[in-house]
Amino acid sequence: MSVNTQSFTQVLTGFATVVQGKSSALVNFVIGSVLRAIGEGTSWVAMWLQSLILQAIALTRAATSNGADLDTWFAQYGFTRLAPTAASGSVTFSRFTTSQQAVVPIGSVVQTGDGTQQYQVVVDTTNAAYSATLGGYVIAAGVASVTCAVVSITPGSNSLSLPDSSGNVSANTITALYQSIPFVDTVTNALPFTNGVDAETDAAARIRFVGYLASLARATKAAIGAAIKALGANFTYTIIENQTLAGVTQMGYFAVVVDDGTGAPSSTVLSAVYNAVDTVRPFTSTFGVFGPTVVSATVVMTLQTTSTGVAHSTTCALVQSALLSYINTLPLGAKLPYFKLGQIAIDASSDVLSVLTLTVNGGTSDLTVTNQQIVKSSSVSIS
Repeated sequence: MSVNTQSFTQVLTGFATVVQGKSSALVNFVIGSVLRAIGEGTSWVAMWLQSLILQAIALTRAATSNGADLDTWFAQYGFTRLAPTAASGSVTFSRFTTSQQAVVPIGSVVQTGDGTQQYQVVVDTTNAAYSATLGGYVIAAGVASVTCAVVSITPGSNSLSLPDSSGNVSANTITALYQSIPFVDTVTNALPFTNGVDAETDAAARIRFVGYLASLARATKAAIGAAIKALGANFTYTIIENQTLAGVTQMGYFAVVVDDGTGAPSSTVLSAVYNAVDTVRPFTSTFGVFGPTVVSATVVMTLQTTSTGVAHSTTCALVQSALLSYINTLPLGAKLPYFKLGQIAIDASSDVLSVLTLTVNGGTSDLTVTNQQIVKSSSVSIS
């Protein structure tokens, strides 16, 4: 809906035009005249009323509301904006002397080399090195390193309060200990952090809201898809109708293959998807929720660069990080384009002159997958 507004000058001009049109003699509208004062007063009232109307329109329509006002508007329909997600991953703590046992305490803070991003060590009970008794991850005597789970935090806050994409970093950029840890000397992240997600924007929320409204009839494919997408921006899915996951015909059954950006969604994630789908599925139908089949990608690339030695290896590391980030964020069912990898390498650094050789799983063609599969890197070697 478009609204035609007028400026103060336009309203005043319109007032003078109407008054002059009703008079047979020339009317005095110079500054300081009585009619000019009446016209200006009337125009200011008109501007005030116009602002009230525009404010009412802005607050009563999703297309014109923003921020908290838009969230309030959505809440009337039981719809919420997708929350942000903090970047997380693993870092490796290492040491030069291994004669003593060391413990990396839960809550320890590490940061990028420039100090702009910080990460806090968190509990991971699946890690064999974790000790609840000692309150951290144990590096036993004779062992040189331990890998721990970390989550991004607001720099300087020492609290888990930075859920957005600012914590996404390249491999080998988390290289500083924020505070000393006895018998621990260095830290680094072997893989990039790519799972940090900003809060859903106003524009994206409006688009998803349209799909949400379309799904309210329930018992439709659109309703199932909307229920899954509401779980997070990283979620991608495939719905297979009247077939089992193995492809066997089974009328009234549908299989949902879902990924949360990791390639291996946990049982907790799959359970959350199951519950979301169960609220909108057709009555008497049955279904199952499954993680994707991972197709490993081994990339071997040789570069021609403007530099040699250490500088060349630095360029190779930049290219490797860019390729890992691209490959590991491909959505469910997306192929890995062969020539795209060369383009990413050239774009990663101005020092890259050309890609001399490139193979993907030993071949020179796209790595294609089905809509039940997802590509993840198993090895990216750059020289």
